[in-house]
Amino acid sequence: MDNEAQSAIAAVDISRIRQRAAELAGDVVNTPTVALRSETLGDRLSGARIHLKLELFQHTGTFKARGALSNARAIAPDRRAAGITAVSAGNHAIAAAWAARRLGLSAKVVMQATANPYRVALAKAEGADVILKPPGPESFAEAERLVRDEGRTFIHPFEGENVTLATGGVGLEFVEAVPDLDAVVVAVGGGGLISGVAAAVKQLKPACAVYGVEPEGAASMSRSLAEGRPITLDKIATIADSLAPPMALPFGFNVIRHYVDDVVLVSDDAICASMVLLQEEAKLAVEPACGAAMAAAVGPLQARLAGKTVGLVVCGANIDARTYTALLERGTRA
Repeated sequence: MDNEAQSAIAAVDISRIRQRAAELAGDVVNTPTVALRSETLGDRLSGARIHLKLELFQHTGTFKARGALSNARAIAPDRRAAGITAVSAGNHAIAAAWAARRLGLSAKVVMQATANPYRVALAKAEGADVILKPPGPESFAEAERLVRDEGRTFIHPFEGENVTLATGGVGLEFVEAVPDLDAVVVAVGGGGLISGVAAAVKQLKPACAVYGVEPEGAASMSRSLAEGRPITLDKIATIADSLAPPMALPFGFNVIRHYVDDVVLVSDDAICASMVLLQEEAKLAVEPACGAAMAAAVGPLQARLAGKTVGLVVCGANIDARTYTALLERGTRA
């Protein structure tokens, strides 16, 4: 293990995860964990006992509130007056705006021009000024300009110890709620969620497997693990926009490489079909990232999860009714 990897692992020691969870406890929700009881899913899950960690009931509707607040709280006092900025297709912008409002900071966030209008409206409702830019370099260039010209602090959506320490709280809460967990399944975008969950779970329960799942059209972490280094994809093609960063980055990659057992891939059709399962069997209306976790459980991970006590992180539900309906219709045909 090289020095960079050793440093990342040391930064997310379980004592530091516990400390960060305690620091955030008054502001974030210890979200419910519920057993999924479904005769319909029984055969498909081969006897696996599924528990859902309902991060869709977190502030702003996703786990992102944890990392955004963790990062915002780390801003030096002499830089707070300038406020924050962020780049996002949706969920992170909403969470960054919420965190800024919670701390009395101004927020000017850059959202992709292709972002769902529902998510843009949610970010504005949290008090953010929203700037729309084309996806990719232009969005990040605008955020860099805001840092340079206005002195704002950039809140990263998934990279760095402040994010991983905060999302470690999800793992802590899961293990406390279900002490006999055999495996945990987590959707992977940039890796900010799974890095924290895996670091916490593996240090508390080393024998518990941690599996990641990516869309086939956004497999940056899978390819990075295969190549042994963070890579950037040339293109992204998935309905799961919250799982679509085109790159892995060093800190999260090193934590994931150390603590995650495997990352599997699922198709967009499988994601939609699993959104239907979550609606019909768990009575949850979720965004595609949650469908990805269920798709892995009933698909490529089914044999490995058979007969085990399994946790699925239901990571968020910021989706408008029209888009949700269209994806459910696709799922019924898959």
